[in-house]
Parts: sequence; C-alpha cells; structure tokens
Amino acid sequence: MKIFETDRLIVRKLNETDSDDYYDMMGNPNVMNLVPRKVMSRKESDKHLKDFIDSEENQSDTKVWGVELKDGNEFIGLCAFLKNNEDEDEIGYRLREKFWRKGFGTEITKGLISFGFEKMKMKKITADVDTKNLNSVKILEKFMSLEKEFFNESDDCIDRRYEILKNNWLQQRI
Repeated sequence: MKIFETDRLIVRKLNETDSDDYYDMMGNPNVMNLVPRKVMSRKESDKHLKDFIDSEENQSDTKVWGVELKDGNEFIGLCAFLKNNEDEDEIGYRLREKFWRKGFGTEITKGLISFGFEKMKMKKITADVDTKNLNSVKILEKFMSLEKEFFNESDDCIDRRYEILKNNWLQQRI
C-alpha cells in the first residue's frame, strides 16, 4: 500500500517479499557502519523486517516504510518516522549501497519532511546522524538547521541533531 510518492520514488508499507533486498542492505557493512549498527545475519534481517511489518499492523508510533523506484518497483531502502530520545518527531532513512549518490537520499528526506508537516501535522521534525556519515550530514544540512552535537551512548558515536520547524519549511517552499 502506497503511503506517498516523490518524483522517482514510492514510499509504501514493507512486506515479506522485500526480504532479499532488505538483507542486501542490513547485511552490508558499508551501509550499517554509517548508522552505526552491527551487520545482520540473514536470520536477524528477516526477523527485523517481520518486526517492522508487525509494528505497522499494531499502529506503533514508529513508522518504517519501504522505498522503491517508480520505474521498475525495485526496493531501494527504508524511511521512517520515530521519536528521538527527547520524544520529538524524527525522520530517518537507509538506502541499499547500489542506490547511493543518485540523489535518492535528498529526495526521500524532502518527501518525509513534506509528508510529516502536511499529512501528519507535525510542528517540528528532527533527524540524528553520526558525524562520520558525511553524505547524510550534507543532505540534512540542505533542509534543516543544526541543533546540537552529542555523544550517542547506544550507538557509541558522536551524533548531530538537525531540526526544522513547520513555519520555516513553508517559508522555504514559497
């Protein structure tokens, strides 16, 4: 089921047929080191995918969706709305390595922010990123302002928190 779309992408509910491509992403050290999280085995990846599918059915606060190409319907990654450690609305995304450096991160970030403000009626959206994830830092800096830098104990890294207020987003789009 489609949630929203951008020029080249469809954001939709995850399903079990995503498992091979999902594992291609979650089992890839180049992808997971940027999060930073440990690489998943096939069994862990399948369970992780199933947990996200189940959380969507249980109406969880965390929304994790699949991202696919409009042209060819290939699964390219994930995007999400969740709550950060201060209970603020946060966006996130993760892409399969073969889809890096094609503008999809920028496109999905812009789409998530628009959807969050226009459809989910959020007032502020944040995003946390490991400072070593330079490509995501560049993407977030296109749309959001740096709020703070902090040590993320659970991921053992230095994160930056970016944010944007709905009024600022609407002014940017005029």
